[in-house]
Amino acid sequence: MQSHGPQSQAWNRCMSLIHHCTNMRRLKLTHAIYITHGLHANPYAVSKLISFTALSPSGDLTYASLLFTHAQSLNSFIYNTLIRAYSRSPTPHLALHFFHLMLRDPSLAPDHLTFPFALIACANASRVEQGEQIHSWVVKVGLAHCDRHVQTALLRFYVQCGGLGDARKVFDEIPQRDAVHWNVLVSGYLRCGLAGEALVLFRMMLGCSGVVVDEFCVATGLAACAQSGALKQGMWIHQYVRERDGFGEDVFVGTALVDMYAKCGCIDDAVKVFEEMPKRNVFSWSAMIGAFALHGFAREAFPCLDRMVKEDGIRPDSVVLLGTLTACTHAGLEEEGWFLLENMEALYGVVPKHEHYSCMVDLLCRAGRLDEAFGLIKRMPMRPLASVWGALLSTCRTRSNVELAEIAVEELLRLEHDNGCEEDGAYVQLSNIYLGANRGDDARRIRKLMDERGIKKTPGCSAVEVDGEVSEFVSGDVVHRRQIEISAMLELLSFQMNDLHFREDRTIAIL
Repeated sequence: MQSHGPQSQAWNRCMSLIHHCTNMRRLKLTHAIYITHGLHANPYAVSKLISFTALSPSGDLTYASLLFTHAQSLNSFIYNTLIRAYSRSPTPHLALHFFHLMLRDPSLAPDHLTFPFALIACANASRVEQGEQIHSWVVKVGLAHCDRHVQTALLRFYVQCGGLGDARKVFDEIPQRDAVHWNVLVSGYLRCGLAGEALVLFRMMLGCSGVVVDEFCVATGLAACAQSGALKQGMWIHQYVRERDGFGEDVFVGTALVDMYAKCGCIDDAVKVFEEMPKRNVFSWSAMIGAFALHGFAREAFPCLDRMVKEDGIRPDSVVLLGTLTACTHAGLEEEGWFLLENMEALYGVVPKHEHYSCMVDLLCRAGRLDEAFGLIKRMPMRPLASVWGALLSTCRTRSNVELAEIAVEELLRLEHDNGCEEDGAYVQLSNIYLGANRGDDARRIRKLMDERGIKKTPGCSAVEVDGEVSEFVSGDVVHRRQIEISAMLELLSFQMNDLHFREDRTIAIL
């Protein structure tokens, strides 16, 4: 385009229109003007239209695809824009469709802007094989060792697809790691329930020179402490936060500290951190309400709903209300729970979801009101999932209600069969319920059925922190490095407990 003359003026006027688009109606009017002036054949003009329709919150991805289809000339920017938009959409596989169309264009080639979003699309669409092929490609062109955005995308792809081993290999091969690389890997270990390994990585990151630890890294480290119950390490990170300028005022770090102290059993410290936070958001209030729920302080949780509106102008969302319902469950406040479930839409504009009904069923079950719980399950506006039937089944065991237990197990087995999950939990609980009801023949029948189907009980797992080191134990574990000492100590404790019971029995007999 020329920089002077009527044609240039028309170009400038048309191009300025796209910058003032705020919705699809104005975009379509602009598109019509482009067509009347012949700009619909210009790749730069089309790219501007596609950029708005694909990336703007008020855009329309379907319209962007139509613009792409009718474009007379395409460039890398247009392809990258659509790949980026679709990679995070509900249909990420379409990003890979445009990626493959780009590969067929002999005049174009994927670049450092293409690969990260193609990898995101592979992760979100669960296309592991395609992601691995793209990994090989970026290694071949040299981007895997020099482009931090491509490196981060590779890490996130493997973490999201469950390939922690591959993610660690990618991480180890990065010549210069930054805080984002570390944080993605630490978060990956956390997502897989490996909090101990996540903490080891976090400490390694703090010891690396040249890595500027940011608020997100600190929040992730605190989450690892919360998940593993590592209080001493969490307190050490808190001290680290106090000594760093600006960290103490970060709302995400503050929220992570509240959550860490609460899950490590220190509710008073959680409250202190929360009250000292200069800024709070809905996640902060949710963490505090969740902390009260965890410790059974339902009476303290309810005022938070009013405080968050009056003090911070924040309306409770479904997560906050779920935390309040959970507090009711732990404290046995049945009427308060009923009131909240029935009025949350009227009071807060939140329609109860499955998790809210599940929580209320659990509350009724804990109170021994099994018939009411079963009635609520039958009235649920959505299909009851495993959490609902599991709550009912657990209470059937303590209340020896065989009839409802059989119904719950039948529904659980149907759900687990549909989802391809293990069936051990339902069978084991039903067997125990039969034993508690003196129906040994039925219990043996269930155990025999488990043996025939090759179903084994999933072993339980626990963790404990000693001198700053977190150790995990699995039921029946014989591979712990201090297993002999632990077994000896357990035998000693068992002997002392038996001896104590013997002395008590003798004392009672004498009296």
